[in-house]
Amino acid sequence: MSSAPIGTFARTWPAVERPDLVAPPVAAALAAWTGPWPAESVLVVDTDPDAADTAVFCETYGVLPEESANCVLVAAKRGSASTMAACMVLAGTRADVNGLVRRHLGARKASFAPLEAAVSLSGMEYGGITPIGLPAEWPVLVDAAAADAPWLVVGSGVRRSKLLLPGKVLAGLPAAQVLDGLGVAAPAG
Repeated sequence: MSSAPIGTFARTWPAVERPDLVAPPVAAALAAWTGPWPAESVLVVDTDPDAADTAVFCETYGVLPEESANCVLVAAKRGSASTMAACMVLAGTRADVNGLVRRHLGARKASFAPLEAAVSLSGMEYGGITPIGLPAEWPVLVDAAAADAPWLVVGSGVRRSKLLLPGKVLAGLPAAQVLDGLGVAAPAG
């Protein structure tokens, strides 16, 4: 057990040591970890699943929006070709799906993946989807601000826990592509 680098969590563990706190695809990815940083760089915290949504989570656990990143799954289409991608943006921003994401993926149309598809294709719970453990062929688009964050809270694949990791770990994922301007200001209201 180690202390949390951010937030007010009672305990953290290296996620690789607590596969019971993450979704099966996340546990498998951590067990096979070959990234430039050790798997122990990814920590896990056991949290209240009723506080999993970003705004409630940040308030409950003392996490600032710039210390939390959301994973949004996008379905992009051009003709009959379809691509799934993950977008990692800081809380308080939204992914520029119809602009930067669509152009980057070379798609005619890009939209948020339907809930049922996001859950079934990722093998993760809605509200807990994370880029660690997604299918290898899916691009992981990471906003430069998230990649530069010293520590971030992200999903763990389930709603009952969260991962804590340096932004550079996201940027170092095999399918990661860091993009300036991926996260844009969320509309007011």
